[in-house]
Amino acid sequence: MKFGVLKDIKNGEYRVVMTPAEANILVSEGTEVYVAHNAGYAAGFDDEAYEAAGAVIIESNEEIWKTCDFVAKVKEIEEEEYELMRENQLIYCCIHPAAHREEVDALLRKKVIAITAEDSHRYGSPNCEAAGKAGAFMGLWAMLSINGGCGKFVSGLGAAPGVKAVVCGLGTVGKAAVEALYTMGAWVSAADINIGVLREVSSKYNGQVNTFVSNRYNLAKEIADADLVINCVRWPKNATEFMIDRSMVASMHRGAVIVDVSNDYGCIETFHETTHDDPIYIEEGVVHYCVSNIPGAIAGSTSQAYAAGILPHFQSIIKNGLAEACVRDGFLRRSLTAYKGYLTHEETSGIQNRPWVKPEIILGIQDRKLDPAPPATVTRSENYYPEFQ
Repeated sequence: MKFGVLKDIKNGEYRVVMTPAEANILVSEGTEVYVAHNAGYAAGFDDEAYEAAGAVIIESNEEIWKTCDFVAKVKEIEEEEYELMRENQLIYCCIHPAAHREEVDALLRKKVIAITAEDSHRYGSPNCEAAGKAGAFMGLWAMLSINGGCGKFVSGLGAAPGVKAVVCGLGTVGKAAVEALYTMGAWVSAADINIGVLREVSSKYNGQVNTFVSNRYNLAKEIADADLVINCVRWPKNATEFMIDRSMVASMHRGAVIVDVSNDYGCIETFHETTHDDPIYIEEGVVHYCVSNIPGAIAGSTSQAYAAGILPHFQSIIKNGLAEACVRDGFLRRSLTAYKGYLTHEETSGIQNRPWVKPEIILGIQDRKLDPAPPATVTRSENYYPEFQ
């Protein structure tokens, strides 16, 4: 099989999906690995390192798309790449399909086999850990006076208090944000709807991180007193109300900061997406940092962690074929998004009102003993293609 590493072209994206270490492993196992010119350069991995690992450098992404049976990148497929996809080509990247209708249209129209990376991580994505830790750092940077913030230093000074931070959501992202803020000396409070998770976090930090149940009353009270709010909640795309509305934002003091790591429209009323080139804006007197690919700012570390975490998926698909790989790994199976013209992603079906087919059915493995995995989201859909009912 010819495996291709694409250079990510999303604005402000510096990560690479595979480092020379993983390329060398695939090559040693008999896979032909092709890497787009300078795909890893911004993350600190030169073409020469890939060549030394046994990979072949290809001059452009266009050639990777044309040459390889299996291609991978970090972020979504950009519009300019839609026509480069080929029928039956296998694609692995962070598709975020439920939020990107036109991208899904292209995947189905081109009859590719697409896997949405963000749903495939059994132990949480390294990108999520990176987003939480880097998001905390960026929030403190946004708070600097030179950025319009209130100019508080995270751990305080001799006669000045430290930053009061509220972290919303204690999944992988939120736990990472708490760890970074606590380590740097902030006064941290953390919110979640899961009391068991709240107990876990409180115990880990010996009660020095305040925890509270996330509801509108508690959030409004805590946010009003916060210097920094970091949103790590994956908000339902069909939600009808905001988690943090404009009045809550307006209750914060001038120069306070909101970092929206999750970047889900509908969660924070004052949110709009930003980029690394222009990362902050001020609304209701509050500095907002809403970059959609925060981990791209620490591309070297994130690329290493991410590439190591997803390599087993690549190895299993290449060695065993997609169907067998999905039998063995339920997290890979649930992340199958499009298969030769059919939608296979339940959340996308539910959010976009499209018919879908379960991955195990389209792959013909429904009668096998399948590795279990929980649904990726709470969104359910019974809108099946008629031929698969």
